[in-house]
Amino acid sequence: MKPNARDKLLDTALSTIRKKGYSATSVDDLCARAGVTKGAFFHHFKSKDALAVAAADHWSQSTGALFASAPYHDRADPLARILAYLDFRIELVAGEIEEFTCLVGTMVQEAYGASDEIRDACRRSIFGHAATLEADIGEAIEKYGVSGITPESLALYTQASIQGAFILAKAKNDPDVAVDMIGHLRRYVELLFKPKGEEARKK
Repeated sequence: MKPNARDKLLDTALSTIRKKGYSATSVDDLCARAGVTKGAFFHHFKSKDALAVAAADHWSQSTGALFASAPYHDRADPLARILAYLDFRIELVAGEIEEFTCLVGTMVQEAYGASDEIRDACRRSIFGHAATLEADIGEAIEKYGVSGITPESLALYTQASIQGAFILAKAKNDPDVAVDMIGHLRRYVELLFKPKGEEARKK
């Protein structure tokens, strides 16, 4: 089944905004890259901001499917699942920077003070993904007797660290920076669950 104009525009938005940024991406640019008319654009979206909100939701759906089918879910131990999730995030750092960085992380930095709708859509996406980690973190906290943290706070911290890793990779134009930073995050999680987590990390 061929993608319709709306799908083409959404897919184009994911790649173009990650490469150029939201402000530098124009409606004309999106239409040209998607191979659709400007009339088709405004048939589906009342404005560029409306497309951005839809693109954030589209991003959540597409990345959500990727993470839902990822192999880290197969680990028996909850701590092992968390560490395998971070390993998976490192594996995803491949290709050009715009190919692995986050659409909603990129947009919210630009749109924070300009559009509440875009900010809210980005928040839903980032916080929604973080929430998928809470069950594993909660199990690990209980199993290994870790105190002083909540599943929600650690889940959000992982996303703050990963988004920060992407910013530093962009600043230096070097994907290896992101790999290094996520590696530090992984080591932090290991240390957080010591000493009772030793057995899990060997599985």
